[in-house]
Amino acid sequence: MRQARHVLCLLPVLLVAVVAVRHRSVLAEGLTQLRSAEWPWLLGAVGATCLTWVAAAVTRQGAVVQRLPGRRLLAAQFAAGAANHLLPTGLGASAVNLRFMTVCGVPPARSSAALALYLLAEAVARLGLLAALLLAFPHALRPGTLVPSGAVGPLLAGLAGAAFLAAPALLLVRRLRAAVSGFLRTALDEARSVHARPARALALWGGSLAFPALQAAGLVLVGRALGLPVPAAHLAVAYLAATAAVALVPTPGGIGSVEAALVVALVAAGGAVPAATAVVLAYRIITVWLPLVPGALTLGALVRWKVI
Repeated sequence: MRQARHVLCLLPVLLVAVVAVRHRSVLAEGLTQLRSAEWPWLLGAVGATCLTWVAAAVTRQGAVVQRLPGRRLLAAQFAAGAANHLLPTGLGASAVNLRFMTVCGVPPARSSAALALYLLAEAVARLGLLAALLLAFPHALRPGTLVPSGAVGPLLAGLAGAAFLAAPALLLVRRLRAAVSGFLRTALDEARSVHARPARALALWGGSLAFPALQAAGLVLVGRALGLPVPAAHLAVAYLAATAAVALVPTPGGIGSVEAALVVALVAAGGAVPAATAVVLAYRIITVWLPLVPGALTLGALVRWKVI
């Protein structure tokens, strides 16, 4: 058991090395772009990125009634960010946080319910912020450029097909139906308990709103650092729209898909392709690649100390 834990401690760092080698051209180009940037704006982007981990920790605490240890919770969010870039989107962070809550004594059913509540609140806040910005700045983005008309039909058909397959399975398989209904009851009970406490509800929804807002602010600051001639609000809309679209693509941390979607979104917001590409590469260096090694080391340390 101890040897397996030692292997798990080293595994995140090894995975980082593999990912870095696979994307070495992106890393090199991104570092090149940073050399010509205005450093005060970049430092602001780094600060906004650091605050996203605080926002994630606040939201995670807001999703569960039980008090979680603050420092370990923050460290777990930093580690979860690295795990999220090494596994398909969402799975790494979810696994780290499920394990963390279990070690803290939260029952598995309530941990899963808290995770579902977190994901729901984050999605609602991200889409709500995007909708509010689009109402305030209706010409910030050309949707036809970001989402090709030919892609909407297959996406809707896929969602309808998944629902068509899931419905008979729930009706015919008793164990599956019992498991789903039990999870929904637990999730609803957890949601009611959280919202019965104003401090928890404020942490849940305030953190959920702050998280995408800080991410968008980071992109705005990188755009300013590289002189991208696009208004800040339009940059924020582009970021939120791109990340909402990329959520449907299960790649590790969105690596590859996020870059492509962000470039398309920034061009749709009015940026030139070369400038938009430079901003996206620099932004991903700050938000993904710079924290990846220390995040992986933190993940290994938390595994070794049995925090997760």
